[in-house]
Parts: sequence; C-alpha cells; structure tokens
Amino acid sequence: YFGTSILTGSNSFQEVVVKVERPTYNKPFLGGFRNVSTGVEFHNAGSQTKPKKRPDKGIQLFCRGTQTAVEKNTRQQTRNTTSTQMTKTGLYVSNMTDKLITPGKYFTAEEYHKRRVEAVIVIQKYFRRWHAAYLVQNLKEQRRLRLAQEAQEELQKKWEKEEKLRREYEKKLNPKTREDFELLYHDLQLWMQEETERINRTLTGAKRKAALYALLEEETELIACIGMHKLSANLENQKKAILHFLGKCAQPRRWKAFDGKITEMDTQNSLRGKELLEIYRSINLKDIPKDERISVLLTLKWTVKEHECKLTQEIVALIDREIDLMSREVKECNLEGLRKRICTLFLQYIKTPEFNPQVAGLIKVPQDPLTLYKNVYFCHSCEKYLPPSEFPIPASSHTIGRCRSCYQLDNEARKREAYFKYRLILENLRKSEVDYQDDSKIVFLVQLPDMQYLIENIWNCQSALSACSDLYELVMIRWDKQHEWSPWNTILLTKEEADAHLKLHNLQKTYEAPFIYKIEQKHIRAKNYFARIPAMASFLHRSNKQSNAN
Repeated sequence: YFGTSILTGSNSFQEVVVKVERPTYNKPFLGGFRNVSTGVEFHNAGSQTKPKKRPDKGIQLFCRGTQTAVEKNTRQQTRNTTSTQMTKTGLYVSNMTDKLITPGKYFTAEEYHKRRVEAVIVIQKYFRRWHAAYLVQNLKEQRRLRLAQEAQEELQKKWEKEEKLRREYEKKLNPKTREDFELLYHDLQLWMQEETERINRTLTGAKRKAALYALLEEETELIACIGMHKLSANLENQKKAILHFLGKCAQPRRWKAFDGKITEMDTQNSLRGKELLEIYRSINLKDIPKDERISVLLTLKWTVKEHECKLTQEIVALIDREIDLMSREVKECNLEGLRKRICTLFLQYIKTPEFNPQVAGLIKVPQDPLTLYKNVYFCHSCEKYLPPSEFPIPASSHTIGRCRSCYQLDNEARKREAYFKYRLILENLRKSEVDYQDDSKIVFLVQLPDMQYLIENIWNCQSALSACSDLYELVMIRWDKQHEWSPWNTILLTKEEADAHLKLHNLQKTYEAPFIYKIEQKHIRAKNYFARIPAMASFLHRSNKQSNAN
C-alpha cells in the first residue's frame, strides 16, 4: 500500500491510500519515449485485461517457421565456359572445332501435330494388337479351364451315379437295414406287376391261371427268402446294437479345454463298464480252446458273485453246468443254447444300474414305472403300449393310429412302397431350412406320406425345368427364398438347377410368364390339399395375409 496526497481545494490536501496490485507476469512493451534532458523513460499504458493463459499441451501449436518461407541466394556458374568472341583485326580465333549447321526443312505446327497423331496411331495399333492377343489368350485359357471343369464334373457325376447304383445293388444283395428291405419289397412288387401284365397280355384261360399260380408260388418263395435274410440281418443288427450300447457305457468323460483340445477322464463307472464289455466280448467268442473258455467263465463267475441276488445265482449255476458238461467232453453244438442263456442273463446283469451305474443314463425304460403312464399310447393293431416316438403321425391325421412296426408290416404285405428316396429329399430339405435360420416350422410338420403326395401328385416326380425323373438327383427348395418353405412356396429341381435358382434375385424377370403361371397352379393345388390339415391352416392364413400385404 502506498500513501499519496490529493489536492482537494486551493490550499488543502487529503491523504489517500492507493492499493497497487503487482502483476505476476511481465506486461508487454507497448512503446513510449524518453526525456532527453532528464533521462526519464515514459511507457505507453494499455487498458487490455489480463490475457487468458493457454494450457500447455506439450506440442508447439504456433510456429513462425511454418508461415515464413526461407529464402537463400546462391551464385551459379555453367560447367562449360562459352564466349561469343569472333575473329577481328588483331585477333585470330581458330574455327577447327566449329560445326557447320545447316537448317532443315521447315514444317508448320499443323504438320508437327499431324506427325504426332500418326505416331500415336501406330502406338495404338501395336497396343491394341497386344491387348487383343492378351484377351484372346485369356479367353482360351478360361475356355480350357471351363471345359476341364465340366469334364471333371461329368466324370464326377458318372462316378457318383455308378457308385449309387453299386450301393443300391449291394443293399439289395445284402440287405441290412429297414430301408434295404423296403427297396427289396418294392422291387418285388414291381416285378410282380410286370409279370402279371405279361401273363394277362399273352395267355388266356387255363394257361393264364396256371401261370398266375406259378407266379404266386414264386412270389411266396421270394418272400420267404427275404424273411430269412431279414431274420439274419436283425440278429446281426441286434449284436451291433448291444456292442454299441456297451461301448457307450465304457466311454470316458470328455470335455473341451480352452485351447480346443479334448480331455478324457476315466471314472470308476466307466472302468466298470470297460470291464463288463471285455467279459461280454470274451464269452461271445467262438472256436476258442477249452482252457480259455473255462478261464473266461471263471472270470465271469467271480465278477457276478460280487452281488448276491437271484439273477447272479442263476448265472453262476449256468456257468457251473457248462464247465461240468465241458469236462464230460460234450460237443460244442450241444452247448450253444446254454451259452446263449449265459450271454442273455449277463446282458441283463449289465443293464441293471445297481451292478453297472454307467447304464442308468442310457436305458430307455425308466426305473420308475409310474412315469410310463403319462407318456404311453396303445396300438390297436399289435395291442402294445408304446412311447409316442413309435407312432408315425401324418399331418392330416386327427388321432394316433398304428405304430411304426404295424405300418411297416402292412406296407410289406400290401403296398410295398419304398420311402427311401422321399426320405432323402425330406432330410435334405430340412437341413437346408435349418441353414436359413429364420425359424421355419412347416417343413417339420410334413411327414413322408405328405412328401410322397407332394412329389407324385403335384410335381409328377420330375423337375419343373428339365423334367428329370431321377429322384436321387432331385431336391426341393423354396420358390421365393425370402419366405419360409411351404407346400405352396416350393419347386422341385435338380441339384444344379436348385443352385442356379437360389442365386436369382427377381423371379419375374428371369422366368417367362407361362412357366410362372404353371408353378402358381401347382401351388394352388398344394394349398387346396394341405388346407384340410388342421396344423397347416394357421400357416396358410398367415401366408395369405402376407401375400395380400405384398
């Protein structure tokens, strides 16, 4: 604080306290002047307030060097010193190294431009020739590759067709599955129809009756032969199913680690399953020495003796009986029945969760019988109570009818239809619908009889484009891929045609109007048939609303 005097009147002064604030920064020099006589300096004052300090970002934002061009002046001298000195009086300049230059033909700017255009045309000719040869070479290479690919595809198709025929012939020669026997019975029915037509066309009277009787006898023999093959195939399939079931019981626990590797761990139950599997395989071996057979039976005896019950006692009694008969030199053919009984009882022992805990999660029949009453249906044909999975329920049915076994038996005796090809088409259709991931539902309501009616009666068992009638080559896809599959939004094509159809974006521009009209008529027929099915009615109304909105 500083005190100062202020003149208030003519001769009066007043003391006033003046507060001076010292600046925390150096004020900029705004100019001024100096008294020459006294040497006192006077600075110009500014009324500007204290400027706001910019935060330091660690980067120089303003630089004079980026705004001002740096100029530099240097002297230059040509490499060869030249002069324009000429010969004159008193000075001689040699002309030995001089060159005599004569002017050429003068041409105008138009002539120069014309020459440049001609040169450009020549260059363009050579470039276009090279470019044309390059394009032709590329086209030839593409054609060669395309022809090679088509030839490879043709060979692949031919090989696949031959392989398919070979597999089909092998299935008919050595039938093992239900589909194989369906094909056999279907071929038998076709053969019967052909022979019956031939006899009715060529013979009359008593000869016709005798030929039909002989044909019936031959059909009976073939049915009996197929039945024998079926029995042997069922036995073989039953053995494979048992071994597969026991293999599941012996599998270790598996899980996927964070690095993608599979880790396996044997538990006490899985080790028990492995032990029982090895024993079961050993007692089913044939043509083994007597000492090894007795060793296997003793191992089985001590294994089942760990649990005392009626079943184990019966197994032990049968084992002792077989050992006693073997000691008396009884023939092996007379011991087959006894050995089958031992295998059957030991399999029953393995399927008991008390003796094999691993089997508890694999058996189909629950341990509590009360749970069966809630989910069991009665088949009026074979008079058996079966789970709902054993009843094929078509989309047009209102009640549960016969079981699968009764349907199969009726088909073998009467119609003898083969659903194998239709089953392949339906499975491929369901796989393709799952890949769309748009919550398709109708395709899973359609059953094999519905698919058969759709293919035979609506699409006449042939492709809509090429009229190919080989069902192995045909697939069913969406007509409009923007909507889910339904019997009124489908088309039957070959595999190559289906791939090309799914790549289309506008069906109206790609196909002609008569073809689209024919497809729409087939869709209307399918709507009229499937509209009678209660499960399809809601989807049909929904599709009608969508079409009206569109």
